[in-house]
Parts: sequence; structure tokens; C-alpha cells
Amino acid sequence: MTSTALLPRPDQIAELTRGLDLPLPPIDDFLLSVIADGVVQAFKDVRHDWPNEISTGNEDELTTKLQSRLNAMIDDDPLWGQLVASVGRGQESLNFDGSHLHKRPDLTINLTARTRRFPLTAEAKIIDASKGENLYCSEGIRRFLNGEYSWGSREAFMIAYVRDGSTIATRLEPYLSLPTQKTIYAVEDLKTSYTLDPCDTAKSRHSRSFVYTHMTPPANAPGSINLWHLWVDATIVALP
Repeated sequence: MTSTALLPRPDQIAELTRGLDLPLPPIDDFLLSVIADGVVQAFKDVRHDWPNEISTGNEDELTTKLQSRLNAMIDDDPLWGQLVASVGRGQESLNFDGSHLHKRPDLTINLTARTRRFPLTAEAKIIDASKGENLYCSEGIRRFLNGEYSWGSREAFMIAYVRDGSTIATRLEPYLSLPTQKTIYAVEDLKTSYTLDPCDTAKSRHSRSFVYTHMTPPANAPGSINLWHLWVDATIVALP
């Protein structure tokens, strides 16, 4: 009888990480704030140009438009072009031990001054009357904690397309402050003091539950990951 269990692929991890020390050095908070501001501005511009589509489209439709605008900015915005080489959507990647070869984070932001083997990753979710903070965490945040996404990095983005007026302070912060959820999502810190107009922004820090299978203790611990939460308004906007 053939086993269907997924087995680690140390050869794949060895090839991917060749010459790299993991986790990679942290990206400076100032640089991350500039990139976050670019993502927020791109979404604001897309929402202005496509208000009906943004207010009614599904997650893939919104993320595809955002990706296209972010790539266009590389040609149109000199500063953005200096920082960002390309932005991908749903690009296949490995998980931390190579047992999965087809992980597809929503957005991968390849930075010009950083290896493309571990791009800055963003996962996007819709927040509305039927989809809330539970799915945002279980199908978003969790993927950064168990080694599916950004396992060689120390930071990532979570994007929420908000359609019901929810805010981080009223939905995400109380949810992650519950003792059970704080434990499940290994919350070490949650700050809501960041503001990027017109975006509701926060940063959380979480411990991670996996270890690098290609490294020996104690160097095999990935350490914590910082998640930047960008909650953008995806409701209909009245054009001037």
C-alpha cells in the first residue's frame, strides 16, 4: 500500500537556501512603511478608477488589480522603481521543509536590494458581513506561523479589503486579545498606532511553531515574525 503522506524534501530546501543564512536580516521599519504606503496608494488609485468593481469583486479580482497597479508604479514612480523589482500574484513557492511545492501567497513583492528567493509576501482577505476576523486569522495569519509563507523572512503583510466599516481596533485587536486566540496565534505584541491615510494599519508580532529542517539547534529556530496589517476601504466611493 502506497503512503499518501507528504514528506519533507531536504534537497529542495538545500537548493533554495544555498548560500543564505536564515532567517534573513530584518527589513528596516522605515523601508517597510514606504512599501506599505505604496501598497495603500496603489489600492486607493485602483478604487478611484474602478469603484464598482472594487466594491463587488472577489478577493482574486481585487488582488489582481492591485498587483497590476503596483507593477505599473515601477515604471511610473522613480522611488517605487528603486525599491521594487516586480510584484507577483499566486506564485508557487515551497513551505519550510519542502513537503509542499505549490504554496501560492497572494502577493510577492520582489525588492531590488534583497534576494528574490524570499520576497516580501502579502496575504489578502475580504472583511464583510460574512467573512470576518476568524477567517482573516485562520486562513491568513496562520500561514505565516506554521511555515507555509515567509518562513525565511522576519516580516510580511496582511491586507484586508474592508466592506462593512470594520476597523482593526473593533475587530482584529479584540479577537487576538482573547486568551484562546492569543495562544492559538502566538501573539507576542499588537500595536495599532500606525496610520497610513486612507488605511487602518497595525503591526503584530508572533512566535512561529516550526524549525528549519536543514539547520541544527539552536540555529534552526526561525524566531518571531512581524505582520503589518493594512485594512483598506473596499466600499463604493463617490467620484468627484
